Amino acid sequence: MEVSPSPPAVHAAPLPPELADGVFPIGCPSRRVLDHITSKWGVLILLALSEGEQRWSDLRRRTEGISEKMLAQTLKSLERDGLVTRTAQPLIPPRVDYSLTERGYELTALLLPLVQWAFDNADEIINGQS
Repeated sequence: MEVSPSPPAVHAAPLPPELADGVFPIGCPSRRVLDHITSKWGVLILLALSEGEQRWSDLRRRTEGISEKMLAQTLKSLERDGLVTRTAQPLIPPRVDYSLTERGYELTALLLPLVQWAFDNADEIINGQS
């Protein structure tokens, strides 16, 4: 007789009807926002900025492996989405600072548990352990 595995201790709540009916269609605007905020670089830049205002060079160092082009594209997307603010300082040489908006901080607070879960489980997942 085959025994089925026990259900996990933590269960996700079912999707609310407005999400179940709205988030899956191809034209849903939330899909574009999800694409920006759940990209590897988007999450890492948001987390870096949750530590406080940073310059371009600080973000490039903090987010190891990101190219200049990808950093620029990701920051522009996050700025367009209202998650990041870009402030040009009237200095010579020019200086630009980046920081989270209130919406960016709200999002980062939601991302932290996901990132913590990924950090806590990465070794087992990558090594194929259950």
